Amino acid sequence: MNENWLVVDDDEAFAGVLVRSLARQGRPARHAADADTALALLSPDTTHVVLDLNLGGASGLRLLPELKRRCPGVAVLVLTGYASIASAVDAVKLGAVQYLAKPATLAEIVAAFAAREPNVEHAAPAQPMSVRRLTWEHVQRVLAEHGGNVSATARALNMHRRTLQRMLAKRPVSR
Repeated sequence: MNENWLVVDDDEAFAGVLVRSLARQGRPARHAADADTALALLSPDTTHVVLDLNLGGASGLRLLPELKRRCPGVAVLVLTGYASIASAVDAVKLGAVQYLAKPATLAEIVAAFAAREPNVEHAAPAQPMSVRRLTWEHVQRVLAEHGGNVSATARALNMHRRTLQRMLAKRPVSR
């Protein structure tokens, strides 16, 4: 196996477990908690990147084009606890090979890289979404349209910025 992995996630515990699990399978992995560290650790021999969508309040999607520019052959999987259809589509458009919602097991992550065909269907609900979930999806789409800028998104949605921040701090509602 000639794989070198980079895990970019601000959740130290999750990233530590993932890096150790990959190492046990003979897949060397490094961990970066932020975009600057990720770019410093990225090397031409990096083959797989697991990228968290939310890096300490910043969007991991902003890092994705730079990862692909510096290392064109790298396969990037976007992993998030705040899955939405809009962010899944954006991730694939920016060059991610897959998009998974947390919690994801090591086997699911490895299988997602092996599939190599972008698959965002799992981000879509199997049954009709609730009004609360539709609201969440709409907010995520508008947030993506404004480049993750909360103030601009709040203005576009005609709501107070703090109200939007509180909404974004919560986990997405169930479908």
